[in-house]
Amino acid sequence: MSDQTKMERVHHVFEKISNQYDSMNSIITFKRHIAWRQDVMKRMNVKEGSNALDVCTGTGDWAIALADAIGTHGEVIGLDFSKNMLKIAQDKQEQKALKQLAFIQGNAMELPFEDHSFDYVTIGFGLRNVPEYLTVLREMYRVTKPGGKVVCLETSQPTLIGYRQLSLFYVRFIMPLLGKFIAKSYDEYSWLQESARNFPNKNVLKQMFLEAGFSKVDVKSYSGGVAAMHMAIK
Repeated sequence: MSDQTKMERVHHVFEKISNQYDSMNSIITFKRHIAWRQDVMKRMNVKEGSNALDVCTGTGDWAIALADAIGTHGEVIGLDFSKNMLKIAQDKQEQKALKQLAFIQGNAMELPFEDHSFDYVTIGFGLRNVPEYLTVLREMYRVTKPGGKVVCLETSQPTLIGYRQLSLFYVRFIMPLLGKFIAKSYDEYSWLQESARNFPNKNVLKQMFLEAGFSKVDVKSYSGGVAAMHMAIK
């Protein structure tokens, strides 16, 4: 699949499923994605008054968590290329009255920011959907300040024998069926399982971080390896 074809397909998927995305995410991950993100936030040790960028922000949950941690003297930007997903993120922001948070439409492959702009740059369950993983990691590296942190929370490939097969079965067959019966979107959730299944394992992704320019990368697996955090310092 060409880069342009993948971008167009992913855009269609998220424009269509935006209204069901949050509820389906909780069903598919048994709400574990919330605990995973909370643990990652603890490990990030976000400082009040700093500034952060959440790439592929989707419906904005990680950007909102960052805004809560950073407080009113800092700034958080959530970037995504799906208007429909951003509309839901903006509705959440308005309900919480977070003035330090802004959502903008943009492309993760060409971040519209100056070099060395952010203390923290995050991406949650979005890297697997971009056309070129390394290009996005290099862009995230570029816009991070020296000493800043770049953090990725993403699906991963379980390594335990038996558990890996069970996880692959769930992702490949059960996830699209859940999408069909709950969100009426079989094709879209088939795409999401495909992107998750084809995503590099945690060790390959760590090497990509190093290739993008980072010198130190911490990796932590969650729930038997179905998800993993990569935290890198510039």
